[in-house]
Amino acid sequence: MRQNVMWKLPMVVLMGWIIGCAGGISEQARSKVTYSGSFQALQQAPDKATGEIVMLGGKIIDVQPQGDQTELTVLQLPLNTSGRPTDSDQSEGRFIVRSEHFLDPAIYSAGTLITVVGQVQGGEERTIGKMPYRYPVIVPQEVKKWPPQTDSGPRFHFGIGVGTTF
Repeated sequence: MRQNVMWKLPMVVLMGWIIGCAGGISEQARSKVTYSGSFQALQQAPDKATGEIVMLGGKIIDVQPQGDQTELTVLQLPLNTSGRPTDSDQSEGRFIVRSEHFLDPAIYSAGTLITVVGQVQGGEERTIGKMPYRYPVIVPQEVKKWPPQTDSGPRFHFGIGVGTTF
């Protein structure tokens, strides 16, 4: 009986890991990425990376529907191993996602975490307040909108005894 339980535990852990990693950017999109530099290098010289395919993530700051296209201004955030942006204050800058499709601002609202695989279209000079700023412009091939994280606790809990939740 004990032997039967011993092989099931690793299988449960493996299935949890697989399910936890599912739902991110597709392997097909990831395989198209050609840019291997840092975001800071991209932000400083986006014209040098024109045509490259990048995978970037961050938090939406602004959404501007413009006829048949939508422009997202995104605060860059580092990605974890599953491609999800880490919701932190470790940003290296901002970028623009210029979609050729309508992205509803009610769905892609400010504060939403996204990951984008897309082609660098160069850069665009704008301002943040009164400060000039160079934004890399990305035309997306795939956009992943991440659901809010509601539970920051452990995914698995093993314990003995009676417990209560308040």
